[in-house]
Amino acid sequence: MSETRLDKIKKAAEIYGERSFDNYVQVRSVAEQLREGLCEWLDDRKQCVYLVPPQGAFTAQNYRSAAYSVSGKGFLPLEPISFGLAINISGEGDYMRLVLTCRKEGKRMFITVENANEYDIDLPVTKEDLSGLYENIYEYLNHWFVDRVEQYDHGSYGSSDIGFDIQRIED
Repeated sequence: MSETRLDKIKKAAEIYGERSFDNYVQVRSVAEQLREGLCEWLDDRKQCVYLVPPQGAFTAQNYRSAAYSVSGKGFLPLEPISFGLAINISGEGDYMRLVLTCRKEGKRMFITVENANEYDIDLPVTKEDLSGLYENIYEYLNHWFVDRVEQYDHGSYGSSDIGFDIQRIED
């Protein structure tokens, strides 16, 4: 019996499904290692970074699979995946969400921070591979605040940019 056109589509969809699952697993591994390592790098005394959804309301908790842009889409799409890092910026209940987008190309992962800075790492990722990204995120956040203060101090702080998603989260 010969293979039907539907059989060929089914086979192609199975391969697609395998690759999309591999993509998700790779991105999730990088995200979880990034959250854990960044938290230790910023302040090894307390939990200060959480994996949160890239959009919408969030609380200070790790959202597991719900932290990823592909969550709830049914058939897992083969596309770049975004997630949020909620970073404690005050030592209290104030968190800033950074959105990171990961795209896998071969044995490399390209990570874009807030649609601005791109960082690439080899796969499989190690803790040491991420140390440069910690510095990149730190510099990006610090510059964001310093730049806005400079703009305010010099009278040019009114702009049309959306800015970061900063939320006060009550315990």
